[in-house]
Amino acid sequence: MHNTMNDIILTLTPLGFPWKTVDPFLFCVHHDDAYPRANGRYGPAASLAGHRLGADFDNADGWRMYHGEQVPGFPPHPHRGFETVTLVRRGWIDHADSLGAAARYGAGDVQWLTAGRGLMHAEMFPLLDMAAPNPLELFQIWLNLPAHSKLAPPHFAMFWARDIPRLRAGGAELVCVAGALPGLAAPPGMPPDSWAAAAEHEVAIWTLALDPGARFGLPAAAWAATRRHLYFFAGQRLQIGATTLDAHAAIELAAQTAVELHNPGPNRVELLMLQGRPIGEPVVQHGPFVMNSAGEVAQAFEDFQRTRFGGWPWPAEPVHGPQPLRFVRRADGRMERPDGEC
Repeated sequence: MHNTMNDIILTLTPLGFPWKTVDPFLFCVHHDDAYPRANGRYGPAASLAGHRLGADFDNADGWRMYHGEQVPGFPPHPHRGFETVTLVRRGWIDHADSLGAAARYGAGDVQWLTAGRGLMHAEMFPLLDMAAPNPLELFQIWLNLPAHSKLAPPHFAMFWARDIPRLRAGGAELVCVAGALPGLAAPPGMPPDSWAAAAEHEVAIWTLALDPGARFGLPAAAWAATRRHLYFFAGQRLQIGATTLDAHAAIELAAQTAVELHNPGPNRVELLMLQGRPIGEPVVQHGPFVMNSAGEVAQAFEDFQRTRFGGWPWPAEPVHGPQPLRFVRRADGRMERPDGEC
C-alpha cells in the first residue's frame, strides 16, 4: 500500500472475519464457500471430518457448515432490536421464521428483516446440484434500530434482483440496495421502522464492480455526521484518489469529500460500501439481542424464554425442496415469485 493516510482515507485496516463496522451498522460478514456437489439431502457430498458440526467456522476444505449439522447454514435462532440485510451473490438461502413466513432466494436478491420486538428465524444454505459444485457467496449486514424502534413489529421485505436499482457506466456497475445517488433512486419498499427509511439518515448499501481501467466517482455525502466505509474484497489493485492499495482492506473515507475510484490492475475489482449517519445511542449486545441497556437485554432473554417469539413451526434445519425456484410465502399464506418463475 502506498501513501495510505490522507484527508480522504481516515482509517485503513485489513479485512477480517467479520468486517469492522461503525454506527449505525453493527456487523458485516462476507460468506464465500466453495461447496462441492450435493448429496441429495441438501448437504455436501463430502466427508465432514475436520468440520466442528454445530460450530464450524474454520473453512476446512474451502467451505463451512456453520451451525448446520446436515445442511450448511444457521438453524433457528432469535433476534431482537436490530435488522439483518442479506445480499446473495451466488447460491441459495432458505428462510423460515416464527411468524410462519418462508422464502428461497439467491442470484442478487436481498432479504431485509426487521427483527424489532423479536422473532426466530433460520437461514439454511441448501445444496441443490448433485452433478456440479454449489458455490455460495453472500453478505450479511446487521443494521441497528434506534431506541424508539427497538420493539417495532417484525417486518419481512424481499427485494428481487430485477427490482434493485443499478447504474452502469464506463466499465463500472453500482448496485444500490439502500440509499440513492445522482441518477439513481433509492429502492422502493424500505421497511418502515428502519433507520434507512429516512433519507436524511443517508444510509447506503452499495456494491460496486470496476473492470480493468474503469473509474467511478463517489459523490460527497450531504451531512457532516455521515460515516462511510468501503470494503475492497476482490481484485488486485484499487486507486482511491491519489492513493493506491494493493491489498484488500476496510477503508473509512471522509464521507463529505467526493472521490474517484480507479481500477489500475488487470483483474476486476469489487467493493461493498456501507454508509450512514450514526444513531448515537448506547449499544448493549448479548448474542442475538441488541438493545440500549443491560436491563433491556435481560428483558429480551426473559421474553424469549417465555414466548419463544411465537414458537417454531418448522423442522430443525428447514429447507424448501429440490427445485431451484425463488419464492416468498408470507405468514398469511400469500405467495410471491419473481416474474418468469412459476
